[in-house]
Amino acid sequence: MNDEKSVDPLIVRHEAPLGWLVLNRPQVRNALNLRSWQRIAEGVAELAGDDAVRVIIMRGATPEAFIAGADISEFPAMRADAEQARAYRDAPNNAIASMVECRKPIIAMISGVCIGGGVQVALACDIRIAARGTRMGVPAARLGLAYPLDGVVMLTQTVGPANARDILLSARLFDAEEALHMGLINRLVDQQSLEETVRDYALKMATNAPLTMAAAKVAIRESLKDREERDAKTVSTMVARCFDSDDYREGVRAFLEKRRPTFSGR
Repeated sequence: MNDEKSVDPLIVRHEAPLGWLVLNRPQVRNALNLRSWQRIAEGVAELAGDDAVRVIIMRGATPEAFIAGADISEFPAMRADAEQARAYRDAPNNAIASMVECRKPIIAMISGVCIGGGVQVALACDIRIAARGTRMGVPAARLGLAYPLDGVVMLTQTVGPANARDILLSARLFDAEEALHMGLINRLVDQQSLEETVRDYALKMATNAPLTMAAAKVAIRESLKDREERDAKTVSTMVARCFDSDDYREGVRAFLEKRRPTFSGR
């Protein structure tokens, strides 16, 4: 049996109120092959379906890598030309869509390297917290391939067009301090405190009302679209659901009683 094929490239852990997506190809610094992309979509769906999980954290199995990009060893067999590349794109598209459309917050815990497709995966997360010493970049121009439009849109919306041009046209790698300055990551911490910081942040987030966080994710996503393309009806429905929820009544009671609320997600 091929050891590589027998190892799950993504480990899913339920640790309520947290859920973990652990990228598990350390021998290639978590480079994304077809199965990895498929497992991301499956893992997000699994944690999204667990009502006890309030916040999802994505990380690498070791501190050496978040994601080192695409597994280029697959390109000759699976992405030899434009037609094959289009077919292959279904798996990354499904993975990214599953993350963006997930109603639960997803936090990227980044260390080591976060390159190419790894940047796209990180951008699909809601919050990005990185360790000092992390290296980031999108070296697509050095491979002769083009970054997909959805990825370019997400990058540009996050860092602005000037930084997006710098990242994509130079194809250079840059450190986490520069990524923080660009707005590519939200927080920068020492490597030894990364997991503790992310866990503490996520646990605090997990005490918030799930329906409110879901509504916020959808509203933010819709706000980035052109006005005529926004799904205002869905946002309005989610806002109304919050006002009609048990959690809203609990939140008001807890405020008046000067205690911490206990939300049920209903």
